[in-house]
Amino acid sequence: MNETDGLRWFKSTASGGGGCVEAARTATGGMAIRDTKDRTKPAHVYTRDEWQAFVTGAKNGEFDLPA
Repeated sequence: MNETDGLRWFKSTASGGGGCVEAARTATGGMAIRDTKDRTKPAHVYTRDEWQAFVTGAKNGEFDLPA
């Protein structure tokens, strides 16, 4: 059994028909992310601290493309 077995996956209600990702909370409080186009590929799994750092960075504009 792997870390993502049995997780409850969700995606944004704003997502369109293709090119979406799904997310799931892990038992340890982290997040798992997978591609909806090919769910057979392994998910990317992040610890709680890694996910929080990503969310904080996104909110602070760290990943914005140059204007």
